[in-house]
This record gives sequence, C-alpha cells and structure tokens, in this order.
Amino acid sequence: MSSFLSNSTLAAPDTYFGIYNELSKYNVHLNLFERLWASWYQFMQNDVLATGIMSFVMHECVYFGRSLPWIIIDRIPYFNKYKIQNQKVPTIAEQWQCTKLVLLSHFTVELPQIWLFHPMAKFCGMDTGVPFPSWQTMAFQIAVFFVLEDAWHYWSHRAMHWGPLYKNIHKIHHQYSAPFGLAAEYASPIEVMALGFGTVGVPILWVSITGQLHVLTMYLWIVFRLFQAIDAHSGYDFPWSLHNFLPFWAGADHHDTHHERFIGNYASSFRWWDYMMDTESGPEAAKRRRERKLAKEGKKVQ
Repeated sequence: MSSFLSNSTLAAPDTYFGIYNELSKYNVHLNLFERLWASWYQFMQNDVLATGIMSFVMHECVYFGRSLPWIIIDRIPYFNKYKIQNQKVPTIAEQWQCTKLVLLSHFTVELPQIWLFHPMAKFCGMDTGVPFPSWQTMAFQIAVFFVLEDAWHYWSHRAMHWGPLYKNIHKIHHQYSAPFGLAAEYASPIEVMALGFGTVGVPILWVSITGQLHVLTMYLWIVFRLFQAIDAHSGYDFPWSLHNFLPFWAGADHHDTHHERFIGNYASSFRWWDYMMDTESGPEAAKRRRERKLAKEGKKVQ
C-alpha cells in the first residue's frame, strides 16, 4: 500500500481527509471507496496497525450491529409467533451475561489473532492495495469459502460432540438450548479458534495456493459469515427466511433444532453434509429414518 502511494506526487497533509483530498487529485481512476481505503493506509503509516484496527472495528460493528435487531425483536410480542421455541425468550439478564463473555472472548482471544492477521496475510500473498478486484471475482471466491467452511464446520463441530470434547469445550456453547443472535460466538476459547479456522483458515489456504485474494474480499466474506452465524442463532423462522427459497440453506430452524436436541444438524450454512451423513435432527428427520427402517425390514420379509 505504501509503495502505491509513494508513486503519487502527494503533499504531506497530516489529517485523514487532507490525505484523501490530495490523493484524489492524482488518482482519479480510483472510485470513492478505493480512495478512502488508500487514504486510510497512508494516514496510518503502519499497515499492520491499519489492517488490525479496521478488522477489529469491522468485526465488532457487524457482530453487535447484526445482533441488535434480534434483541429488539425478542422484546416485541408480535414476533413471538415466528419464534421457533416460543416459550423460551431470552431475558435481558441472559443477553447481558452472554454479551460480557462474548466481549471477553473478542478482546482476549480474537483481538490478538486479528493483530497477527496482516503479516500472515501478506506472507501468504494477500493483496491490500487498490484498485479492488471485480465483484465477479469476489462473489466467486466468497461462494467457494462458504462451501469449504461449511465442510470444515460440519466435521469439526461433529467432533466437538464427542464426549470429552463436548464436556470440556463445546458444552459452554450449549448453555442456551434456545439460542439467540448474541450467542453465536458464545463459546470457549478453544472452540472459537477451532471452528473459526474455517472462516479465516480457508481464505488463507486459498490465497496460498492461488495467489489471488484481496483483503476486501476477506472482509466481505467475514461479514456474510457473521450474518449467517447470527441469523442461524436468532431463534426465528420467518416465511421469508432464505431456506424457504433455497432448500439446501440451513438457516435458523436447522441450527435451533441442534441446540434444542443437542445432537445432529452439525453444518453451518448448508444442509447437504447432514443429509449425506444421516445426521439430520428433528421430528421430520426421525420420521424419515423410521420409514427407511420399515422399508428395509419389509424387503427382508419379502
């Protein structure tokens, strides 16, 4: 980033918007967002610090910003008819207790990792400069990340339900049998790192192999992944929920059943792993298993 700006005949203003105005004079080919982005790195004069602050602030704003609508909905009786476990609406005290642990995790577990993200990303070949990649490139890469992360999440989450791992690590996340948005990252530090590897490790592996990934794509991927995780823990299933239009999308009803029954439905975004591995949970899945069992027994009798 610094090398890009050094090629521009910039003066040396000492404010962010001063740098933005100067950079804009000589880089008219950049769009507004690209100029804002380049100005931020030039203003900070420290790429590790610039990426670290931007990453952490983005994560906190998206996580709590997306959780806020669900907190409000929980307090409005009208929406109770869409609540999957409508007898278990989280109290303010429960949500505050959850928030404190999540914040503790963010500052003690995730912040150090975010701080190390820039040097690791640059070492693996991730781009932080401008111009940005095309939206088609970013969309394709994010779609790949969703598929690969879902596979990682399925198997690692399923492993977390093995006796010793569940008892010592994963049980914390299952404190709430009726989940709510804020509880998406309510988990032990070991679980945060293990399951979080799918979100961060998959893009790092991708750029290590292909040499093609921009940190903006990484940010957009994390935003979509946070939305997915928080919505899956929201506890609400609406007629307009995505899984009603994309049958292979997991959604809140898929994950809510996992929390209610403590088993099955291990995948994060999609339903195909649970379908293929016969780990679907809930009354309908149990009914299908009974029907298959009866069909097999019928064939044996014949």
